[in-house]
Amino acid sequence: MEIFGVVNASPDSLAKFSVVSTEDEAREYGGLLLTQGADHLDVGAQASHGDAAFVAPEQEWQVVKPVLNGLLSLGVDVAIDTWQVETARNALDAGASVLNASDALQSDEMIELAAEREIQVVLPFMLGPDPRHLKHVQGDPVQVMLDWFDLQLERARHWGIRERIVLDPGTGFSPPHWDWSERFEYQKAIYSGLDRLRRFELPVYVPIAWKQTPDRLELVDLVLEQQVEYVRAHIPKQIRERHTALLEGSPLPTSDTWEGYE
Repeated sequence: MEIFGVVNASPDSLAKFSVVSTEDEAREYGGLLLTQGADHLDVGAQASHGDAAFVAPEQEWQVVKPVLNGLLSLGVDVAIDTWQVETARNALDAGASVLNASDALQSDEMIELAAEREIQVVLPFMLGPDPRHLKHVQGDPVQVMLDWFDLQLERARHWGIRERIVLDPGTGFSPPHWDWSERFEYQKAIYSGLDRLRRFELPVYVPIAWKQTPDRLELVDLVLEQQVEYVRAHIPKQIRERHTALLEGSPLPTSDTWEGYE
């Protein structure tokens, strides 16, 4: 399992501990994540929660550019996490090597960009135009996700990029102000059915919760048990420790929360 360590350039991010704004801060924080078990890094400059302000493409690029440059200086693969094609293009031109397409490649402009470049593309499940305007899933969430990926992967095949797709169940996003108890049950259902994504014969990438509560650590362990190829994590050291414990047959208790990540 490989870990994308999360670096946020957006001041609206709820994970304040992960927010940096300068090239030097990014280099230092990205280096810390790598020493703590991350293999790659992921950066974005637009928060997706319901209270985040919209950031225009030119503003998003100005915010993320110095941070991206700092991360690239570390010599590892860096994913640009954006739903705006202008930001994605600028970041790929600068040296980002993975497109975390948080518009789910729904625009022709974004999928065309992905087709132009020889890059890996993270494709998240998403019902809605972008992470700020999501719809609630009705019915069996895993079946809805499978049906959606069937359609999107056929479109990716048409553009010649299917073999470069990595599947993300989209659980890092949620409809605005969704009650946590309902979101927990939704995520648990999705994670319990991750093996059903194997029908597509593509790698699986899952965003890992960072908030420290026993129910969230229950979800973390459920993901790690599935032996997915990639996770996106704010606290790679914790994820490495829990994954190792699971592999050794001695899972850590879900009460083993870490301080400082509220």
